[in-house]
Amino acid sequence: MLNNPLTLVFATNNLHKLHEVQALLGGCFQLMSLSDIHCADEIPEDHHTLQDNALQKARYIYQKYGYSCFADDTGLEVEWLNGEPGVFSARYAGEAKDSKANIRKLLANLDGAENRKARFRTVIALIVDGAEYLFEGEVRGVILSEEYGTDGFGYDPIFRPDGFDESFAQMPLPLKNSISHRGVAVGKLVDFLKTLPAH
Repeated sequence: MLNNPLTLVFATNNLHKLHEVQALLGGCFQLMSLSDIHCADEIPEDHHTLQDNALQKARYIYQKYGYSCFADDTGLEVEWLNGEPGVFSARYAGEAKDSKANIRKLLANLDGAENRKARFRTVIALIVDGAEYLFEGEVRGVILSEEYGTDGFGYDPIFRPDGFDESFAQMPLPLKNSISHRGVAVGKLVDFLKTLPAH
């Protein structure tokens, strides 16, 4: 068990993600963002799988800055669209990574769709003292025909997880974290980190 909080860099500039993950980690780990280590680099993520992108980002931080770190890549996979937008979810409507534009494009592509089933998948790549580990989480649901809710980010307003009546953007953060793809993956990450020797 860890006696002292392990310091980890989360390789993201997305403050929404950082807030969600810190809430999941609790006080066991000290989380630093890229800005905390003065990294303003545009970290490459040019692979075609979530796993390879997550590893690419984590390796970049570990090799350049020397911190134990983790990175995630998340994709929304829609059955009717043969798994799109998938690894390109953040830039589905262009390099600007405009969430509203991404939602508009997705809803337009699903106009008249008979099947609106989808799943969110998150892969986390962790590097601690040079050793690499992978953790994955997923949540299944459906794509709604319009936006509901104002919380969350990305595709949250149009994704309703199976078994619930609300979109992710309508849910309180603790509830979303308890069932979300990122919540599942981070839960596996935390369980693993608790097995590490004290730093």
